[in-house]
Amino acid sequence: MRILLTNDDGIHAPGLESLERIAAGLSDDVWIVAPETEQSGASHSLSLADPLRLRKIHDRRFAVRGTPTDCVLMAVKSVMPDAPDLVLSGVNRGQNIADDVTYSGTIAAAMEGTALGIPSIALSQAMNFKAGGLKWHCAEHHGAGLIKKFIKSGWGEGVLLNINFPDTEPEDIHGVEITRQGKRDLNLMRIDEREDARGQPYYWVGFNRSLSEPAHDTDLKAIYDLKISITPLHLDLTHQQSANALRQALDSGD
Repeated sequence: MRILLTNDDGIHAPGLESLERIAAGLSDDVWIVAPETEQSGASHSLSLADPLRLRKIHDRRFAVRGTPTDCVLMAVKSVMPDAPDLVLSGVNRGQNIADDVTYSGTIAAAMEGTALGIPSIALSQAMNFKAGGLKWHCAEHHGAGLIKKFIKSGWGEGVLLNINFPDTEPEDIHGVEITRQGKRDLNLMRIDEREDARGQPYYWVGFNRSLSEPAHDTDLKAIYDLKISITPLHLDLTHQQSANALRQALDSGD
């Protein structure tokens, strides 16, 4: 099985090293094509106005000056001799759950793999609000076994898997749950205004570190309960119920 690894934290990210260790438990035919620099929050963006620069680090390891989506396209269309059998994206530094899904470059890379017809999985290691390193060994301990199960069973066309590992020791996991995408009940985004040495204002996009009260069976709730969250995400974003209501409105003749 040929596997493509990528991420949004960049070619030197510790999470990519964790993903390599996970992939080593699945295959010895592993390729890495990851962003040259961090691309967190890049979502499913393409570099259309600038050329892509490819740097070969060594055999089957490349860095792209572009987005995670660029990396998957470059890997499949230019770098690899044949398309991979599986795309793994991550392991992201921090959870990709709830509202994060629409911003995440990690998930976007898996979306691009899915769009190209390749089974794809995004993996993220949750982090809490306390100081200290991430528990990468949690994702490493459980990752390969879960992926093997899903490869054997398969999952739907146009669907990618979003796996989030809670911030706990591997032996303290409280189970694995198939979840739906949650919604935070707090507005976590903020803009911090600061001033440079010349007195000119500049701004940072930031987050309010507050816990929410998530609904049952959501990815948020699973992570809070120290469970591994597995959310199947579909590329078709159509909300069918609204579409039906709009059709009725058009047909009403009013």
